[in-house]
Amino acid sequence: MESTQTGDASVRLGGEKGPKLTLVDAVAQSVGFMGPVFSMAFLVPLVVGIISVTGNGAGIAAPLSVLIAAIGVLAIAWIVAQYAKRIHAAGALYDYVSDGLGSKIGAAAGFLYYVGLLFLGAGILVLIAGTIHDTLAAEFGFEALSTQVWAILLLALVVATMFFGVALSTRTQLVLALLGIATVLLFALHVIVQVGADNKVGEAFSPSSAPNGWAGIAFGIVYGVLLFTGFETSANLGEETSNPKRDIPRAVIGSVVIVGLFYLLVTYAQIAGYGFSLDAIGTNAGAPLFGLAAPSDAGGYGSVLIGRWLELVVVLDMIAVLLGISVAASRGIFAMARDHRFPSTFSQVSRRGTPFNAGIAVVVFYLVFAVLTFTQESLLAILGPDGEPAFPHYFSMFSWASAFGGLALAVIYFLLCLGGIRGLRDANPALKWVAVIVGLLVTAAAIFGGVYQVQAPTLYSVYAIVVV
Repeated sequence: MESTQTGDASVRLGGEKGPKLTLVDAVAQSVGFMGPVFSMAFLVPLVVGIISVTGNGAGIAAPLSVLIAAIGVLAIAWIVAQYAKRIHAAGALYDYVSDGLGSKIGAAAGFLYYVGLLFLGAGILVLIAGTIHDTLAAEFGFEALSTQVWAILLLALVVATMFFGVALSTRTQLVLALLGIATVLLFALHVIVQVGADNKVGEAFSPSSAPNGWAGIAFGIVYGVLLFTGFETSANLGEETSNPKRDIPRAVIGSVVIVGLFYLLVTYAQIAGYGFSLDAIGTNAGAPLFGLAAPSDAGGYGSVLIGRWLELVVVLDMIAVLLGISVAASRGIFAMARDHRFPSTFSQVSRRGTPFNAGIAVVVFYLVFAVLTFTQESLLAILGPDGEPAFPHYFSMFSWASAFGGLALAVIYFLLCLGGIRGLRDANPALKWVAVIVGLLVTAAAIFGGVYQVQAPTLYSVYAIVVV
């Protein structure tokens, strides 16, 4: 194992030659964490309202909800950017909340934030492993490698990124994200062109198109905000970036704008591709994007090859999400250990300038979660009407972990906006109050969506947030 430096308040990340990450690396971290291709493949039905626990959503006006959610998240991103101009620390949101609301609330927020990231990462890891295994088995009859083996291979990839440094992770995320975004963007444009004269842009952006008008739009916004989870994590690389005062704010805001535009186009393409019909979307509620990629004789706009290619880029995007979460979590654990909130061993830095011990803690957490997933089949299982599991256990565990992690991050975003009233002392007053008010409204809505009418076992994630 690499030798490490004993951590204290003076220890910084970045290695002996100093910070070397660029704006591109920072953008890759935020975009990689958000997982835009993964989000568009599986989360659009939540915005539409087909598979949400409340049954409410924006319907065919989903693009309008995504647009408003993007504006709300952009307000939060502005707050993060203002903090990032003067606080260049690995703790990022933990440090920002501490600055605005005090060290005690900041410490509690940091603990909740990074525990939330750990569960998000662990959940996505078992989901990727299960998805790869089940897809290969269904499409090609390949079952030589079990789900557990795929999980081990993914863990090895995470260890490699922790050992060789964040540059490997960000460049990998960049390649995977660009590949996925380009593929889905081209396919979305193809669908829109094929729809032709039947396009109804006005209806897609009209509140009257939602089943319950503005109420439906509001529920769509709740889930629309979740699409942007992780946009702020480029700030975790502040210590490792050559010019953090300039590059981190640009990365945070730029990633929201870029991904927001991508979400708008692809959400509209999915609505248009199904003829602006909720019933048609409902026939492929699990993953509407894959339904559109089916051959034309099956009602789609693609082919078997296109469908399989989309499946591949979605899995690759999920891997980018895993790497992004792991990088952010390891930097946060390091920062809190450096502030004596966690054991000091996690504040040690390798000769490569990486928080290797904190990274190993992340891997160990993932490993424990994976072992529980594969050995305790009844743990947090989602049961059907017959009392039997309705989904593979890895999906049930991911569902719970993502609910916990997503709600935890929404709470932290709320505290960040609240702390901005005091913390953003040098910011433009008018812009600050607009951003704070919009941010508080959007994050409060996201928190509401995370607790309203939620059923067990997902409900247990709400209890867990309260306990943490």
